[in-house]
Amino acid sequence: QVQLVESGGGLVQAGDSLRLACAVSGLNFGTCGLAWYRQAPGKERELVAGITSGDSTVYASSVKGRFTISRDNAKSTFYLQMNSLKPEDTAVYLCWVRDDYDAGSGSWGQGTQVTVTS
Repeated sequence: QVQLVESGGGLVQAGDSLRLACAVSGLNFGTCGLAWYRQAPGKERELVAGITSGDSTVYASSVKGRFTISRDNAKSTFYLQMNSLKPEDTAVYLCWVRDDYDAGSGSWGQGTQVTVTS
């Protein structure tokens, strides 16, 4: 059974940093594509950052240069380092994973709240 456990959210001020972590079990982590999404109240869920099994990355334009996604295959964990946070980054952040060899839609974490005050 696939499990994703998120940690690292919280309440911070604009300009601060946070690091989110998503620990994954039940999959061959090394062959997984990984991503962070976020959903703010009244808005659609959006892709924040993604990383392939080959370590290629993609970022939403709104976070490029401020956020960094990374993975630690030895720990089956991936991260989202968020710097220079802005109030508009406030959202529930969800991690997502899918094995490259799986034709399904992937699996989601439970979400962690990030709140940035001005």
